[in-house]
Amino acid sequence: MSTAQAFSDLIEIMAQLRAPAGCPWDREQTHQSLRPYLLEETYEVLEALDHEKYDELAKELGDLLLQIIFHAQIASEAGRFTIADVVTGLNEKLIRRHPHVFGDMKINSAAEQSVVWEKLKKAEGKNSVLDGVPTALPALLRAQRLLHKASTIGFEWEHIEQVMQKFQSELGELAEARRSGAPAPIADEFGDVLFALVNVGRWLNLSAEEALRRASEKFSRRFRWVEKRVNAAGEDLSKMTLEKWEALWEMAKQETTEAQPPPS
Repeated sequence: MSTAQAFSDLIEIMAQLRAPAGCPWDREQTHQSLRPYLLEETYEVLEALDHEKYDELAKELGDLLLQIIFHAQIASEAGRFTIADVVTGLNEKLIRRHPHVFGDMKINSAAEQSVVWEKLKKAEGKNSVLDGVPTALPALLRAQRLLHKASTIGFEWEHIEQVMQKFQSELGELAEARRSGAPAPIADEFGDVLFALVNVGRWLNLSAEEALRRASEKFSRRFRWVEKRVNAAGEDLSKMTLEKWEALWEMAKQETTEAQPPPS
């Protein structure tokens, strides 16, 4: 089956599900009711990528595509736009924003392309270089996107040592705020520390969001390993000493290393 035919079949299936004689659940859905599913499917795609499960990735991408088709069908029924409008708009934008591929402009690097991309977006009517970074993004990801956007017009340190110094400076300000004891300044300075650390990750070509997700998974594996071991011995986790926790944690680090997922 051709790609065009498969895509056409998907659109027709979705329309039938939403038809008066279709599925009651599908007919009840709205743009707002589908929001959690869109987010959930996105994270399932990321999980498949994390573990390099490409058979699962194909399925999860299908589930994510379903959400796009679902939203387009709801919009079509309301007379707002169709899936053809979505695809046409995307095609036009890709061509417009890649003049070095579809036109005569010469671009020699990805960094140069990022600068041109922002200039083209500005020409399309964007009010700020920061426009297009959704407020609903996870906080770490949004911080990294904002920092990257600002860097494309020269708001940037010259070398990573300055970035590290800024992070150390923010840690010092957090310590000072903690000594003052006022909750609001402590929260503000803690946020500044996280923001500065995100910038360190950006300079290291790392995704802060992905790095923290992997660290959380690593913590979860090690903690579960300790739980299982202690429970099997008939001991009470809540009554273990700090020294016992540290000893078991070191063992967990050794035992769970091989289970760590590959880099995404």
